[in-house]
Amino acid sequence: MSMNLVTLLYLVASVCFIQALKGLSHPTTSIRGNIFGMTGMAIAVLTTIALIHGQARSLNVDFGTGLAWVLAAVVVGGGLGAFMANKVEMTKMPELVAFMHSMIGLAAVFIGVAAVAEPWAFGITAAPVAALIGAQTPDGAVILDGFVRYAIPAGNRLELFLGAAIGAITFSGSVIAFGKLSGKYKFRLFQGAPVQFSGQHMLNLVLGLLTVALGLVFVFTESWPAFFAMLALAFVMGVLIIIPIGGADMPVVVSMLNSYSGWAAAGIGFSLNNAMLIVAGSLVGSSGAILSYIMCKAMNRSFFNVILGGFGGDATAATGGAKEQRPVKTGSADDAAFVLGNAETVVIVPGYGLAVARAQHAVKELAAKLTEKGITVKYAIHPVAGRMPGHMNVLLAEAEVPYDQVFEMEDINGEFGQADVAIILGANDVVNPAAHTKGSPIYGMPILEAYKAKTVIVNKRSMAAGYAGLDNELFYMDKTMMVFGDAKKVVEDMGKAIE
Repeated sequence: MSMNLVTLLYLVASVCFIQALKGLSHPTTSIRGNIFGMTGMAIAVLTTIALIHGQARSLNVDFGTGLAWVLAAVVVGGGLGAFMANKVEMTKMPELVAFMHSMIGLAAVFIGVAAVAEPWAFGITAAPVAALIGAQTPDGAVILDGFVRYAIPAGNRLELFLGAAIGAITFSGSVIAFGKLSGKYKFRLFQGAPVQFSGQHMLNLVLGLLTVALGLVFVFTESWPAFFAMLALAFVMGVLIIIPIGGADMPVVVSMLNSYSGWAAAGIGFSLNNAMLIVAGSLVGSSGAILSYIMCKAMNRSFFNVILGGFGGDATAATGGAKEQRPVKTGSADDAAFVLGNAETVVIVPGYGLAVARAQHAVKELAAKLTEKGITVKYAIHPVAGRMPGHMNVLLAEAEVPYDQVFEMEDINGEFGQADVAIILGANDVVNPAAHTKGSPIYGMPILEAYKAKTVIVNKRSMAAGYAGLDNELFYMDKTMMVFGDAKKVVEDMGKAIE
């Protein structure tokens, strides 16, 4: 396969990836976006295999064994990915995303290590004579005897250092994010509460500077010990960056790690002179960075404060100690159904509790029954509701909720004041009026202004605080009715009562 054809096919794959991102930006085009993404990846993989075959022939190297390893990796990786994607529950989707990020980071590390050990196999330098006796090397020289090892160019060493370091940080950071999102592990580092200690930021700074210094030593001297010491520190850095971040900021962490994985792939792509890796990595890196910015803006957070774990520290300090028990107005599913049945406009606010209960289909049925009674039903989506960006949109799309009923925060907030009922299902921080109170850890965070509705119905399992660890004044308002219980059962009971 000629390089011109390889370049053309990589360009086609790149266009497919761009169309995939465009399609995935809206539920109505998400299926098309996924098809574009799968098509682009298939083209990229097949083209890369053909490129490897061509390089193996030019270097007089056995291609069969290499192809067998490549196909084995594709089968194992693809099979594992298909199994996990098919098995994963919607509530665990953020964990799957974190797991995928960790694998991308680890792949970048492995490629970097392999490229440092045998740069000729990646086309970075001429091959050693032991592998090419009597063959023509990439630089045009014919080797007949002896042993020659060419140094890795300084530019490639810099790219390998950056790609491998970012990959190591992405891997270990994603492992910690996976544990925090899971909430199943008792190990302290995997718990949702931030892990903080004295001198933490200074330690991170020192380790960061040491990582950069060792990377530069490798760049200037091609020292293997410096390279592997740099990798070890990068793995540690990934852990230390994520552990002080509290659960409330995990949506930002997920998108941030997504960006890291892309830049790691792009850095390795430059080292390997692979245009496809560069383009795909840059797309993932830039889109993840933009999404992180959007998430921080939606939470009125500074990106650097999130990375430094500032949110967790403030929230923990603000909520330390025992909480005062305050009375709330409670009701049953029948009471809530009576209120809903007499409304003209209802706004549904889904949250993580909805995902945990798998209540999206029950909510759709409830909304359908209200609509049949002539009641206008709308869904209000906060950008950081759930545990990752778009979590609620995916849930509602899975239940085939009509897209014209789903509204983003900036489009629906102005309508809460005219809504007869706002029903909040498992949401907490994203509807907390404390965001308007100076001195609150979430002050300035844009929220869904459900408190402006004439009546507010809140479904929660208990009065436990949300990820931010803050009490919610909305729950204590005279207009608010608390309906405790599993979201799915409560919503199903509401639907039966409305009939």
